[in-house]
Amino acid sequence: VQLQASGGGLVQAGGSLRLSCAASGRTFSSVAMGWLRQAPGNEREFVARASQSGEITYYADSVEGRFTISRDNVKNTMYLQMNSLKPEDTAVYYCAADPRGYGVYTTQYNYWGQGTQVTVSS
Repeated sequence: VQLQASGGGLVQAGGSLRLSCAASGRTFSSVAMGWLRQAPGNEREFVARASQSGEITYYADSVEGRFTISRDNVKNTMYLQMNSLKPEDTAVYYCAADPRGYGVYTTQYNYWGQGTQVTVSS
């Protein structure tokens, strides 16, 4: 699976952005997908995860209720709708596929996109 993330940018606090992750490869619908982020000086952290069908989703506590992960298996695309953005959401956001490691909040995935910068100004 090859992944291409897009949609990042600069937004004021309280604003919204929608990230997209376009995937190539025939196995997109057979793997769980996730969004992770990394702020300067911090480790990469889990943001959200969607099951193969997209019906089951998980979120980090810090984004629960503000972010929504979804996927379109016909278009081979995953999305992250981000609302009520805060300055602490500033990070490079990565889409990833085929999680490994222990637990649904794992940050270990077999396939990664290149990352897209999200900057939230106060």
